Amino acid sequence: MYIHRHLEAMLATASKMFGAVLVTGPRQVGKTTLVRRFASTSNYVTLDDPMQLHAAVEQPATFFKDNKPPVFVDEIQYAPNLFPYIKMKVDEENAKGLFYLSGSQQFKLMKNVGESLAGRLGILNLLGLSMREYQQLKFNDAFLPTEKYFVGRRKELKPLSYDELWRVIHRGSMPDLLLNDDFDWQIFYASYVKTYIERDVRELTQVGDEVKFITFMIAVASITGQLLNISSLAKNVGISVSTAERWLSILVTSNIVYLLRPYANNVLKRSVKTPKLYFLDTGLAAYLTKWTTADVLKNGAMAGAFFETFVVAEIIKSYYNKGIAEPPLYFYRDKEQKEIDLLIECNGVLYPLEMKKHADPKAADIKAFAVLDDIPGVQRGSGGVICTYHQLVTLKDNDKVIPISYI
Repeated sequence: MYIHRHLEAMLATASKMFGAVLVTGPRQVGKTTLVRRFASTSNYVTLDDPMQLHAAVEQPATFFKDNKPPVFVDEIQYAPNLFPYIKMKVDEENAKGLFYLSGSQQFKLMKNVGESLAGRLGILNLLGLSMREYQQLKFNDAFLPTEKYFVGRRKELKPLSYDELWRVIHRGSMPDLLLNDDFDWQIFYASYVKTYIERDVRELTQVGDEVKFITFMIAVASITGQLLNISSLAKNVGISVSTAERWLSILVTSNIVYLLRPYANNVLKRSVKTPKLYFLDTGLAAYLTKWTTADVLKNGAMAGAFFETFVVAEIIKSYYNKGIAEPPLYFYRDKEQKEIDLLIECNGVLYPLEMKKHADPKAADIKAFAVLDDIPGVQRGSGGVICTYHQLVTLKDNDKVIPISYI
């Protein structure tokens, strides 16, 4: 069963703008399926094939004579030496949509892309299935808590039951797992972690101690939705701070983890400088932290953190799927412990949001929004509390109770 991906529209746009288009994202989120379906008339070669990889690495000058453009090269990160030849071909033919590329990692890839294909390459990010895609909705606007957005979203709305929501949070967003109830969750993620370590981490970054790297991943998953304390992480795992920083950068640039930046401007002296950390797939985070069923997770100590993580990941997907590589997302926290879970900046306006897993938000939940009114030069827009209540209603002034189905 093929689920239409919302990134298809941006892939079509980028292929008309650039000589080459790169789709990056974690393993098994559907990059190959998406690009092969879109570029169905192009040649296809995967560098997972040892013979093709050997040809790409050892004979790059002739590789594209055997695989003539338009061509889709899958797992391009294994042969970054192809980028200069892609550049030459794009410049030589001066045409669009010649090369379609995909890669599971960015940490080795991006340096070579930057050097070789600046201005010639469109880069798109694909994450796991969004809730909208899972429900097979066509609505594809980036999330923003405005009346205009809600009017559009209301036209295509499929509420999730509370139990189904937690099934999705626990199961995760990997298409194969989410769409196949008979796939074993434990086996899937055990295999996923093993493949990730063996292919992406070991081969590309030479992590020496794989057992400790997995321990590090578990420690990182246990703080999803929290402020990052790299020193504490390093101490808990038994590694140096510099190693923890390097390993975290691997998780971030391979789209396993997202670091939400604190909002800051020139007049804010009291705000914290530390980012908040979120796993981009709640199923993987649940596997690593040993929440073995949806029921155990939704009633457990980390339920609030997982709900917040899920919401943030869904909002990030809504921006990525519109081709916005750097979503304008922040959080606010100052030294007086005043905190706003999420700020979306659009046209100079800040839209504040809280995330609560319960269904009965109160005006007290948005009390911290008032801190934005005291920041010179900042305009506060409408906001609200994203929660499990079933109806979009006004909470106070322009701030609303926002059902999670409206994301």
